[in-house]
Amino acid sequence: MATSLAWRLFKHEARRGELTIILLAIVLSVTSVLALSLFSERLQQALTDRSAEFIAADSQLRSSSPVDQQWIAEAQERGLSTAFQLSARSMAFAGDNLSLSDLRAVDSQYPLKGQIKLSDIPFGQASVTDQAPQSGEAWIDSRLFQLLGVDIGDNIDVGDATLQISKILNEIPDGGFSVFDTEPMILMSSDDIAATNIAGPGSRVTYKYYFAGDSGDINDYYDWLRPQLDREIHRWQSIEDDDSPIGRSVARAEEYFLLASLLAIILAAVSIAVAAQRFSQRHFDPVAVMKTLGASKQLVRKIYLIQICFITALGIVLGVIIGYTLQELVVSLLADSVPIALDTWYWRPLGIAVFTGITCALLFSLYPLLQLFSVPPLRVLRKDIDATLSSRALQFLFSGSAVFLLMLFYSGDLLISSILFASGIVLVALLLGMTFLLIMLGRKLGSGGMGSWTLAWARIRRRAMGNSVQLISFAITIMLLLVVLVMRNDMIKQWRDQLPEGTPNYFIANITESQKDGLSTQFDDFNIEYDKFFPVVRGRFVSINDEKIRTDITKEGEEVADEGRQGLGREANLTWSTELQKGNEITDGEWLGDWQPDPSNSEQVIPLSIVNDLAENLGIKMGDELTFNVGSEVITATVTSMRSVDWQTLQPNFFFVLHPKAMENFSPTYITSFHLDESRKSEISMLMAPFASITLFDVDARIDQLREIIGQVSMAVEFILVLVLIAGGLVLIAQVQASMDERLQELAILRTLGLKGRRIRFSVINEFIIIGVVAGLMAALANEFSLYMLQSRVFQMPPSLHMEYWAIAPIAGAIVVGILGAFGCWRLLSLNTSALLRKMV
Repeated sequence: MATSLAWRLFKHEARRGELTIILLAIVLSVTSVLALSLFSERLQQALTDRSAEFIAADSQLRSSSPVDQQWIAEAQERGLSTAFQLSARSMAFAGDNLSLSDLRAVDSQYPLKGQIKLSDIPFGQASVTDQAPQSGEAWIDSRLFQLLGVDIGDNIDVGDATLQISKILNEIPDGGFSVFDTEPMILMSSDDIAATNIAGPGSRVTYKYYFAGDSGDINDYYDWLRPQLDREIHRWQSIEDDDSPIGRSVARAEEYFLLASLLAIILAAVSIAVAAQRFSQRHFDPVAVMKTLGASKQLVRKIYLIQICFITALGIVLGVIIGYTLQELVVSLLADSVPIALDTWYWRPLGIAVFTGITCALLFSLYPLLQLFSVPPLRVLRKDIDATLSSRALQFLFSGSAVFLLMLFYSGDLLISSILFASGIVLVALLLGMTFLLIMLGRKLGSGGMGSWTLAWARIRRRAMGNSVQLISFAITIMLLLVVLVMRNDMIKQWRDQLPEGTPNYFIANITESQKDGLSTQFDDFNIEYDKFFPVVRGRFVSINDEKIRTDITKEGEEVADEGRQGLGREANLTWSTELQKGNEITDGEWLGDWQPDPSNSEQVIPLSIVNDLAENLGIKMGDELTFNVGSEVITATVTSMRSVDWQTLQPNFFFVLHPKAMENFSPTYITSFHLDESRKSEISMLMAPFASITLFDVDARIDQLREIIGQVSMAVEFILVLVLIAGGLVLIAQVQASMDERLQELAILRTLGLKGRRIRFSVINEFIIIGVVAGLMAALANEFSLYMLQSRVFQMPPSLHMEYWAIAPIAGAIVVGILGAFGCWRLLSLNTSALLRKMV
């Protein structure tokens, strides 16, 4: 019986449009969560595949000795693709010329991800190849043509093997980003390793084994392999470990997608909470009539619970259809710019969307339904009698539980969910307190007179509780939209600031003192702008306050150094200058530029500036004495300042900067950089012809790859922002619609008392403008707090104030909420008195 009555009531109210708001809220929640989650999953996979190109595989195993071939066979049995590379530093000889080279011996399957690029002429434009070197061949870097004086078809000697130069190598996927210690590369076949004899006992070579396949298969394989690995010999690296500028950009984008999806879930929860409250209030009279006609409380409960289930099921089905269609449309629009696979499906977003719809619909509807069930039969005679359930504790309990469960289910991290949830409680409490202060202000401004502004303040005062909830809802919605918008702007700005127009795309190292002037003249003759010359010497950092250093420390504080990121227990690049390098900022102490040596004091302390991250990792404090060995000489300097350094830029950066006094007895080499347009690449050979011993490093291809990734990620972030803005706009509309019944009664009374329609319209619009201004102001305040926590704790970005939004948010809030309020109420405002009274019956 209950099911039959619920179905009849459902069809009846569906025809009358009574279910529109709550149904749209559920559809909105499922649509936004599914569209954002599915799009994010697909986009993350696409970006992950793209970033995998920079390690030439999905995962990589490095070893200082050959591994058991059974490990490779096991990977292949599990359906993984495999490849092999041996890397070593080796001398290359051609006649009387020789050069240290970065030797890479690869098999025919290399690379599993990414592409090898070749050039037709040294330093020429790159073209992609799907081939690998054959036995007896050598593909060599453009610089080796200069250093060895060779040409295509000539022979070079590597170890005990003689190889024929057959191609000009431009780049390989996992070539690395390091400007320092970058020897010209030779790519050869792994079949020739035995002939070279470079991998004999005592040799320093690295064996790399590449794996590609489904992430689940790779994780299962690693779980099988991990117990057999020796930390002293082996190192497993996956794309999640990529700490290059591209890796960090993609990681931040993925964090943004997670943030946007979490905010979409909260927006969905807010919309359903508002709609459920309105659904309950609109059914007070039908429930009172049912009870008057003898329906038991149990029957009423069953009817409305079943009806909510009907609404939830329909909303989930429609939301899934619309959400899938929406994200397919977005993916199709982005297909030419971002490599997203249209044929890839993920079940997790669907589960999250359905779970969100069910959880929000049931838990956020629970308190309004309990209110509905408590409506007394006497309400049939007295409309002023509301539900007897007045405790808001249950509503907060149910709503809070729903939000926490959704956050936990989505993030899978209890600690993060708890921190965000606790922060949200504190934020809502502060917003509620500020709201009541503003309502008290309304008591004064809403007294006396019948002007539109006075009526607006009076309405805010009269509907204190309803307006406080609505104000908080508006503020939270605007705040969430601000967080997504500002994070998007800050991230994209930071990404693009890394690579402004004119970013140097060539680096030159190993410049001697005698070559500086000649190279400067050469740059001037070719009309090329270049950076300053940085002096460099190699030195070993050996002690702090005479305490020996034992642990290798990398830029990120890891104990195992990446290739190209040697720990500082080994040799480091030392430089000296009295000018603070661009992109560096003093965080403690005073820059050494003002220090003056005292010739009469032989024991005078020489100042040194250190990067603060390294100082923190090694426990170095201001005033500590650091010792370096440079050749046979010992240099001692005292820490007088600490610097922050942006490692994500491609300019040379240094852990240690000393005063020139400390290095006056050393002969350095220099490094510099310059930018050359694509159209002038052919001039490189002539530019560098007089300087055969100088090392030229071309990072143009890497910059193009980084810009491509940043462009793709930025576009995807903008589409995510649009989806969240749409969801937020729909939530605002739902909040406006939620107060329509009460406004209907107010408008009917004011019209009956003879108030003109124009004044009533302006009073309603002014009310929404006031609410929008206050909500925007509070949203700007909450936005600063949220951004500080997100930027400093999650995105690892320097936090900053966004004062412009303190003006933008209230103005935007007034305009948006005012327009939505006017739009939502326009139909009511256009009705005459008799029509308003008829709608109340």
